[in-house]
Amino acid sequence: MANPFVHVELNTTDVAKAKSFYGKLFDWKMEDVPMDEGGAYTMIGVGEGTGGGLLKHPMPGAPSMWLAYVLVDDIKAATAKARSLGADVKKDVTEVMGMGWLSILQDPTGATLGLWQAKPRK
Repeated sequence: MANPFVHVELNTTDVAKAKSFYGKLFDWKMEDVPMDEGGAYTMIGVGEGTGGGLLKHPMPGAPSMWLAYVLVDDIKAATAKARSLGADVKKDVTEVMGMGWLSILQDPTGATLGLWQAKPRK
């Protein structure tokens, strides 16, 4: 499948409560990874299937929400194409902890979606 969903992220108002709830509900494995700008990002290990992560919601006052990321070959081109098709780019192409790049957009219907391009592995 071209452009599969590759990561699902919870932007939450209460990291500790979310980690406790989902860890007990699904027996997901949680691993905190320090972020460049401070704080931690929690990687969610699910075994088989698409994994994810969770973090303190970056937009104060916004409700908790899940955000799916789709794999793209060229994040700059895909973000530009989405914009040309009517998307509102909420977060332009941004490097993530030396692992790759993301952008976040809102489609013309109001749905939010993340794009992801991984750095080549050595």
